[in-house]
Amino acid sequence: MASRIKIILIGLEEVINQFRPDCVAIEKVFVNTNPQSTLLLGQARGAAISAAVIKNLDVYEYTALQVKKSVVGMGHASKSQVQLMVQRLLNLPSIPSPDSADALACGICHANISETLAKFGTGNRMKSGRII
Repeated sequence: MASRIKIILIGLEEVINQFRPDCVAIEKVFVNTNPQSTLLLGQARGAAISAAVIKNLDVYEYTALQVKKSVVGMGHASKSQVQLMVQRLLNLPSIPSPDSADALACGICHANISETLAKFGTGNRMKSGRII
């Protein structure tokens, strides 16, 4: 287990160093029917958040409902609908894998919310993924 977390932490550190993002958007954990899966997902999320915090990046969190609504227009969209909309919105040559589409959709969601806040003159006043 510790080696898996280390792999995530080191891998994300490499990605952050290579692409130099301004912030990180991440999906909030939902309670799964399988407690073991929820625990493992929480550990992976913790590693991802740690990688961002170590690099002094702001972390914004969004629920799956917020992400789907931002990308597809409805909060209860299917994985395939998210994949197709991510492909179209980003003009990708092929449909991304479900995990890649989820990650890209989270980024799209943050970009949409940030842009909307800027239009209303409130800037990017968010804390932990919540508008303040």
